Amino acid sequence: MSASTLVAETVWKSVESTRSVSEDQLSILFFLFGKNLEKATRIVDQRGVKKISGEPSGRFIFQVVGESRRKEEYFCFAEHFCACYSFFYDIVNKGEQLSCKHQLAARLAAALGTCLEVKVSDEQLALLLAKL
Repeated sequence: MSASTLVAETVWKSVESTRSVSEDQLSILFFLFGKNLEKATRIVDQRGVKKISGEPSGRFIFQVVGESRRKEEYFCFAEHFCACYSFFYDIVNKGEQLSCKHQLAARLAAALGTCLEVKVSDEQLALLLAKL
């Protein structure tokens, strides 16, 4: 795990524990994630993050609204994967970013407790995941 990732994890855990983010924490996250964090904060402010949880398992995935005019929605796992083009291009292919804006929005909304919660059956969640 890189030093940047370790620093980010420390900040995320602190935000999760207090359900708030300080200016210092935002500065650190902005240093690590740049423009993607700025875009993610806009998505969170617009309540663009849904946490879709399967019952009874409790497994979940995030559905995050994009910023384009079409308001596309992307499924993502905040720490590991996003179905958006940027994830594959900037993160997987070029290795230029640590996370896309959708992952950051999901992580921030979850840490602050501002996700829209959607409950579905485990079967419905499996069908959503099968489309990835």
